[in-house]
Amino acid sequence: MNQPAVPTTPIRLLLNGEAVTVEGIAPQVTLLQYLREYRNLTGTKEGCAEGDCGACAVVLASRKASAELEFRTVNSCIRLLPTIDGMAVFTVEVLSGTNGALHPVQQALVDTHGSQCGFCTPGFVMSLFALYKNTYRPARTSIEEAISGNLCRCTGYRPIISAAERMYDLPPAAGWRAPGIEANGSRCGIPEEAGISLTLKQMARTSSFSYAVAGQRYFAPTSLKELTRLCESIEHATLIAGATDVALRVTKEHRDLGPIIYVGAVPELATIVQGAGIVDIGAAVSITDAIAALDEDWPELHETWVRFASPPVRNSATLGGNVMNASPIGDSIPALLALGASLRLESVLGAREVALEAFYLGYRTTLRKQNEVLSTIRIPKRLPGTIIRGYKVSKRTDQDISSAYVCFRLDLSERKIIAARIGVGGLAAIPTRAYMTEAALVGSEWSEGTACSAAEILRNEFSPIADMRASAGYRREIVGALLQRFWLETRIEGAPTMTRVSSVRP
Repeated sequence: MNQPAVPTTPIRLLLNGEAVTVEGIAPQVTLLQYLREYRNLTGTKEGCAEGDCGACAVVLASRKASAELEFRTVNSCIRLLPTIDGMAVFTVEVLSGTNGALHPVQQALVDTHGSQCGFCTPGFVMSLFALYKNTYRPARTSIEEAISGNLCRCTGYRPIISAAERMYDLPPAAGWRAPGIEANGSRCGIPEEAGISLTLKQMARTSSFSYAVAGQRYFAPTSLKELTRLCESIEHATLIAGATDVALRVTKEHRDLGPIIYVGAVPELATIVQGAGIVDIGAAVSITDAIAALDEDWPELHETWVRFASPPVRNSATLGGNVMNASPIGDSIPALLALGASLRLESVLGAREVALEAFYLGYRTTLRKQNEVLSTIRIPKRLPGTIIRGYKVSKRTDQDISSAYVCFRLDLSERKIIAARIGVGGLAAIPTRAYMTEAALVGSEWSEGTACSAAEILRNEFSPIADMRASAGYRREIVGALLQRFWLETRIEGAPTMTRVSSVRP
């Protein structure tokens, strides 16, 4: 195949309000490396280099269609530098005023004794700063979720939560650092933010961006047509979106990714379309935005969605990326299997649609051809009489890999089961459906006896492995118990749709 030439177009971004161009830095360099090693912005720390501890948290701002800025926390340790082309980056150094006055977030942490050794503190500051910019006096549950991606080993979280509650009581910082919230809690315009939004508009690329340094090549097409052309012409390319998993090959394994094709700049892949009887979620839609869309039809799954990963990871990671990663313990896939999702794959030769359950052939092996790209995840709308629950079993509630994940969905007429879909992860080499258990359920009344007998079938349908997360026996027992729990939560008509899903220790 003919390999396209790569011009050395500079990366363009706003860094703490300053327009910056980047040249001569390899595309596999992470945002954290760039900040610390090339910009001397050492307030941002490296703790784990895998997106778990939050010490590296920074805030990205992008321009919405309304021209307002959207502020989101991300882990800079697993964000590749070229993927922030055209965005604004804010680090902890910019928060304090020119006269040295602390930002309300920082001052609140001082006032409530929210820091001891201080290593994790910059990450907490940035997570709270994003919360401060986006939400006025949030509920405690929202505060806990906002900092769920930040680990503290010595202070404890109570004073940090107290700081999050206090920061709104302090005088706002000067300039663009003001919260943008009036006394009555409504958003107000900030001239400095308007200026940043305008600059980002001017920086937006109208044609595909490519970048090459020392033999490493990076492509960011701006149309689906160009993306499929690149997939056809470049052999052994690594496709990335948020790269929250792929980046570990760089930070942990020090591997060369080869040619990189970034799908996050393709507008067609960044849309959510609510159609007649179906919702289409673009492959580059973040987990955060996908959750918001799915919550409209499937609120029962919200709690397990937000346990998917921390907010900084969900803000970078995409639903399409999790699906294409093909991990047997990927948390989105069992739920999507239960929802009846299908995938639209595109190439220069055209498009095809594949049912999600047919997509996985073996461990990390899929039906995708080398020249194809996932464009859309299609999910049917909810039917009357549908009951559904998702259960993630892990040692910790937040930021933990599943020992098992099961999503149960039944379509009922009166109390008779007319259709069943059970998506499971962690029980086989691929995420799959529990077909034997589904068949046993269909045609039966939804009753305690039905649930108990189906639970026994489910326990014996798979031969799970034993590993550091759980024994094989535990996995078999827990999935059966979860089916019985599903019965207990749905046995009464009109039962609450939201249930507390707690971590279970294997």
